[in-house]
Amino acid sequence: MTPPEDNAKSIHVLVVDDEALARRNLTILLHNDPDIASVTECGSGLEAIKEIRQSKPDLVFLDVQMPECDGFDVVELLGADMPETVIFVTAYDAYALRAFEAGALDYLLKPFDDARFHRALARAKEKLARYAPTQRRSISKIAVKSRSQTLFINVADIDWIEAASYYACIHVGATTHILRRTLQELEQDLDAKAFARIHRSIIVNLERVRGLELQDSGDYEVLLDCTARLRLSRRYRKRIQERLEELSNNR
Repeated sequence: MTPPEDNAKSIHVLVVDDEALARRNLTILLHNDPDIASVTECGSGLEAIKEIRQSKPDLVFLDVQMPECDGFDVVELLGADMPETVIFVTAYDAYALRAFEAGALDYLLKPFDDARFHRALARAKEKLARYAPTQRRSISKIAVKSRSQTLFINVADIDWIEAASYYACIHVGATTHILRRTLQELEQDLDAKAFARIHRSIIVNLERVRGLELQDSGDYEVLLDCTARLRLSRRYRKRIQERLEELSNNR
């Protein structure tokens, strides 16, 4: 991918790792790339939360294992403030599935070579370019292959979407369609005014939500017209309540 001339040095990156050497290795590689405008380092998850809220980086390289506040804690605590383009970095492959469920674009396993790093960075650049605010267009139909045929689903008919590893399960009434795309990729194509994430692995059509129900545990469930009951993560609770109130006022 060759970035447009006017996008040169346009990407602001945050590197989060409690090991100084690991941060330095990533920083050196990033500074050698002509599209990187700045690289900021954080040595802890708590420091990263503060920095992300203040500077709003385009891309975050996030270590998984850090004391007190690990990479997944950072994602959970930031909620909707978390940048959409995140690459998890860790020495353990056991966290890979959880990282992708948390919305990771890629997963760098230490020690990685330069070629692997550049592949991950290229994916990040492609996503940032594709989903730049001025270029984003929501879709009205989704093509799903089913055995010998291709079905075209009206996006407006979707009740909710669930992540299943590298796939997305699209629920339309009593039917479930399997699409070979991650939830995060699919989310970028949906109309943000109509669809919202209620959990790291669930997106709902706000028009299908008939209410929120408080459970004995203190958590909420999202009730849909199709009778589905879905867990509402505390990370997204405030945002969903605001969105539903806004939707109700506009009706």
